[in-house]
Amino acid sequence: MRASLKHQSGSMSQQHRTHADDALELVEPTGDFKLRLDRRPRMEEPLPVKLVTVDDATLLTGAGLERDLDAFYVDLLGFVRTGSPHDLSYRADNFNLHFRVEEPPVRRDTLRALGVEVQSLATIEQRLIDEQIEYTWQKGLQPGHQSIAVLDPAGNWLELTESRAI
Repeated sequence: MRASLKHQSGSMSQQHRTHADDALELVEPTGDFKLRLDRRPRMEEPLPVKLVTVDDATLLTGAGLERDLDAFYVDLLGFVRTGSPHDLSYRADNFNLHFRVEEPPVRRDTLRALGVEVQSLATIEQRLIDEQIEYTWQKGLQPGHQSIAVLDPAGNWLELTESRAI
């Protein structure tokens, strides 16, 4: 069986080579052809991060953490800062993340983590290591499901998961 497979694959590659060596001839255009500027609006590339929520999310933060939050959400995770300079909001691919600024100490009603889907947990893990940010790997209930639990600079828990094509 193996010998016949080798023979078949050998003849296929020879056949494939003959098609690849054939020259392609271009036909002269008939009529006037003029290059035009494409004026259609350009679509933005999707952001590498999504919120795992059904609507925009709001988290709490203490005053004075804007630069730290920008470094974490924009530089580390890939969000885009939106709104006015006084507005603390970030855009993911699907929803917005808003921060309500309060005077410290900030009191939270819940410690539930906000779900954030990233393209690669390995890449995010390396960035966390480079920035010396503590994190914890978590195993999910389903086989192969893993996530990273991390605190943002404001003390909010995030659960980072990897996006998977279905």
